[in-house]
Amino acid sequence: MPTGAIPVRHLDQDSVTELGTAARALLDAFGGSATHPGLLTRVPFVAASLSEATRHACRPVDTPAGLFVLRGLEVDDGAIGPTPGHWSTAGDAGAVYDVVLLLLSTVMGTPIAWEGQQDGRFVHNIVPSPGHEEEQTGASSSVLLSPHTEDAFHPGRAHLLVLGCLRNPDAVATTAASIREVELDAKAQELLSRPVLPVLPDDAYTEAQGYDGAPPPVPTLWQSPNGPTLRFDPAYTPLDGASEEHRAAYGRLEAELSRVSVAVALTPGDVLVVDNDLVVHGRVPFTARYDGTDRWLKRSSVRVRGRRTRPPAERFEHGYGQAAVEAFA
Repeated sequence: MPTGAIPVRHLDQDSVTELGTAARALLDAFGGSATHPGLLTRVPFVAASLSEATRHACRPVDTPAGLFVLRGLEVDDGAIGPTPGHWSTAGDAGAVYDVVLLLLSTVMGTPIAWEGQQDGRFVHNIVPSPGHEEEQTGASSSVLLSPHTEDAFHPGRAHLLVLGCLRNPDAVATTAASIREVELDAKAQELLSRPVLPVLPDDAYTEAQGYDGAPPPVPTLWQSPNGPTLRFDPAYTPLDGASEEHRAAYGRLEAELSRVSVAVALTPGDVLVVDNDLVVHGRVPFTARYDGTDRWLKRSSVRVRGRRTRPPAERFEHGYGQAAVEAFA
C-alpha cells in the first residue's frame, strides 16, 4: 500500500476543543499531574461524556492496513518545553497530551500499564536517550528499530498501540506492515502456526530478562475469527533453535512484511493507532541531537474487551513474571 493511502481520520475543531478542555479540567482538579490516581479514576467518566464526533473518530480499525492516523490535535511547541533526554526525567512535561491520549485510548478500550516499564505509567514518553542509540527499544536512534509486535513476549500485550506526536522536526518515520496484506504460501503459514520458538522479553524489561522459568514456545501466525493474526519480534526470537525449513518460512514472512511496509512520518498533533494483532511497527534510523529538539512521542497501550484474536494456549504462559495493570480495574 503506498504511503499516500494510509487511512487518515480528521478531528473537527469542536472535538479538538472538547478534548483539550476536558484534559485541562482534569489536570486542574488533580494538581497538574497526569499520573494522579484520582485523575485516573475520573478519566472513564469524562471519556463517556465525549461527543459522538469524537467517538466516531475513535471507532475500531476498519481496513486491512490495520491502522489509521487521527489528525487535528494542536501542540504548543513552546509550552511543552524541551524534549527530555530520558523518559525518567520527563515528569509532567506535556501532561495535557498525556490526558488527551488517555481519553482517546479510553474511548477505544482500556489503557494498560506495565509494572516493570516506565514506573508503571499509563502514558510513556518515547525519546532518544544517550547510551541507548543501538538498542532495540524506543530509546534508540541510530539503528533501525526492527518491525515487531508491541510487547510480543507477553500474553497480556495490548490490542492497540496509540502513538501521539509532540515533536518530529526531522520527519523520522514510523514503519508499519499488516499481516492482512502479505502473501504467504500454505506451507509457510502452516509452519509458522506451530509453537516452535519463544519470543523473549526486550531490553525495556530488565526484570523479565532475568526470569527463571523456561521460555514458552509460541506460534508466529494463527487464524482468528476475522482473519490472520501475528505475534512477531525477530530481534528477540532465537531463530537458531528452529529447523532450516522453519527459518526459511520466517524469512519469507519478514520479506513480505518488508514488501508491504508503509512509512508514517508523524507531525505534531498526529495520533497513530495501530492494531497490535495485525500490524508490526518499527522506526527508521536517525541522528539524535540531544539538544531538546529531538523527536518526542507519547505512547499508550490499550486492551479491547471481548476481542477473540489470541490463541487459547496463551492464558497458560507465565509472561516472564511481568504484570500488566488495567487503568480502571
